[in-house]
Amino acid sequence: MQELLENFINYLSIERGLAKNTLESYRRDLNKYIIFMKSKGFSDATRIDREQINAFLFSLKDKSLSMNSISRNLVAIKMFHRFLVREGHSKQDPTSLLESPKLWKRIPDVLSSDEVEAIIEASYPRDWQTIRDRALLELMYASGMRVSEVVNLKVSDLNLDIGFVRCLGKGQKERIIPIGKSAILSIRRYLDKTRPKLAKKEATPFLFLSRMGKKISRQSIWKLIKQYALKAKIKKEIKPHTLRHSFATHLLERGADLRSVQEMLGHSDISTTQVYTHINKDRLKSIHQKFHPRP
Repeated sequence: MQELLENFINYLSIERGLAKNTLESYRRDLNKYIIFMKSKGFSDATRIDREQINAFLFSLKDKSLSMNSISRNLVAIKMFHRFLVREGHSKQDPTSLLESPKLWKRIPDVLSSDEVEAIIEASYPRDWQTIRDRALLELMYASGMRVSEVVNLKVSDLNLDIGFVRCLGKGQKERIIPIGKSAILSIRRYLDKTRPKLAKKEATPFLFLSRMGKKISRQSIWKLIKQYALKAKIKKEIKPHTLRHSFATHLLERGADLRSVQEMLGHSDISTTQVYTHINKDRLKSIHQKFHPRP
């Protein structure tokens, strides 16, 4: 089965174009699955049936894995067995009648428009660092890009004259995202006044650089966001995706259509984007409870 697993991972990499982290996640989950099946005397994938798969899922539950983790494992198993049937290694798919557990999607924490504004204003450009940080914060909120995407953004990915940024997201999928005047102004200031000093004589292609002239790290971005949130006296817990979640929520609150927001976020499945519509409903409910004379 180990050889079949490697063939499956190669298929996901070459034909499906999945990201390296996603591939490693599939490999880890399926390695656990294979080890379990071998311990039960099933070294041949074609002999595995629904009963054994259920036993594996229950073993995960006994280990106190979350429902999200169990569901992720089942998705990997389903894809693996479908691959085996497609490639002619198996005649039947034992997962065909298995249903994934319904997951409660956790509604992400978001900031209000005023809170985002306060964080950005806390980075008022005074020196090289605040000029860089202001450009970075403006871009993240204007585009909804992931921290990992901002880290790998190159100067050549910008088209400030038209107002777009080219982003390479998960699975090496490219998307074009519009950005507003505030972000463009801050990025131009950074490119003119700060980046040449940080880059020194090194010809680095990356947009946001550290004090040493190297590509800024994800940890540094997370730290600076929390730093400015603290300075702005924001008491909410700040996470790497907070600005991204806020970007999506604020667009939908102001009437943007779900498909457009999905495209800008780079979600392959619209159900992932739909979680932000629940935030709107919860917000309306809290407003109703707070201000209605008969709550």
